[in-house]
Amino acid sequence: MAIIKPFKGIRPPKDLIEQVASRPYDVLNSEEARAEAAGNEKSLYHIIKPEIDFPVGTDEHDPAVYLKAAANFRLFQEKGWLVQDKEECYYVYAQTMNGKTQYGLVVGAYVPDYMNGIIKKHELTRRDKEEDRMKHVRVNNANIEPVFFAYPDNAELDRIVAKYTSRTPEYDFVAKDDGFGHTFWIIDEPADIARITELFGEMPSLYIADGHHRSAAAALVGAEKAGQNAAHKGDEEYNYFMAVCFPANQLTIIDYNRVVKDLNGLSEEEFLCKLEKNFIVEVKGAELYKPAALHNFSLYLGGKWYSLTAKQGTYNDNDPIGVLDVTISSNLILDEILGIKDLRSDKRIDFVGGIRGLGELKRRVDSGEMKVALALYPVTMKQLMDIADTGNIMPPKTTWFEPKLRSGLVVHKLE
Repeated sequence: MAIIKPFKGIRPPKDLIEQVASRPYDVLNSEEARAEAAGNEKSLYHIIKPEIDFPVGTDEHDPAVYLKAAANFRLFQEKGWLVQDKEECYYVYAQTMNGKTQYGLVVGAYVPDYMNGIIKKHELTRRDKEEDRMKHVRVNNANIEPVFFAYPDNAELDRIVAKYTSRTPEYDFVAKDDGFGHTFWIIDEPADIARITELFGEMPSLYIADGHHRSAAAALVGAEKAGQNAAHKGDEEYNYFMAVCFPANQLTIIDYNRVVKDLNGLSEEEFLCKLEKNFIVEVKGAELYKPAALHNFSLYLGGKWYSLTAKQGTYNDNDPIGVLDVTISSNLILDEILGIKDLRSDKRIDFVGGIRGLGELKRRVDSGEMKVALALYPVTMKQLMDIADTGNIMPPKTTWFEPKLRSGLVVHKLE
């Protein structure tokens, strides 16, 4: 069963939240972060993208850059731009996009739960990316940014969250870069804190939605600290890492699409002909065409959109991985026809988050940069949870969650 705890969050004063809060470290590059933080010494980018405080071109993995992150974290606390709460609390973090709001609980997730599989993952992680985030956690002795979890729907938790969200929020702002709303409340009543802990303790699993590398890094550093502490008891703060947990029924996964540079030596006509072996191919014309259902795909080639519907027998409904559209398209189009064997390493393919829209696929093909685009129907939360529950791993670049968690609303110290 899932173990969580409240923690003494380190947060910006109300009047500074919009100056401090930032996008996550991994959704923008160094130069974009440098531009967004220009003229703002309070931006969290100085901690999560500290290479911006060095000359352009400085390697973000230089040891001096990590040390700068820690120095800036100390500075933010000394200046009062980040201040620690006096009592352990849970927090509610709500995100609003396109008129839809989802409400997450900010908690300390238990490191051993990650190690023993109670916290379930659906993606593989890369060791180099884990090590980068581990260095960041180690040098700051803190989880500066949260990870994004889903939990099974729970009506009593919904009622507790609603009690607090009916009150005046601690923070409430619309981010200028994406137009999404971010609202934050403090859960500080002992009875509610205790009940939230109990209710999570009845859940068999939590699910990583987004932030697999951050989750791995945070858990691995916690386990490191446990191994290094001869007096380790198990209740130390380093046994927990910061997560925002949303009920699964509030989350929406959006599409994660593909663009490919060439047709593997085929003409457009030969390529379309080969598709007809496993798909019903229909010409849709020049207007954008969005996949209508599972096993229906949208293809853009030569200025035209096509509907591709996988034929019966080309997938197995009883195989949680084989039934995924990302698996069908990878096996029957990218591999069998286009010769793309490894989505992680092949330089002929790129991936486009659905937040950019189908117009971005069209633009990249029309520009000549890419030859063909493929849009997929999004995975469901049920599919994600089924795959995690069966111990399976999704193929690369399957899920895209939006909006992303804002960084800087609260930080978790490991001691």
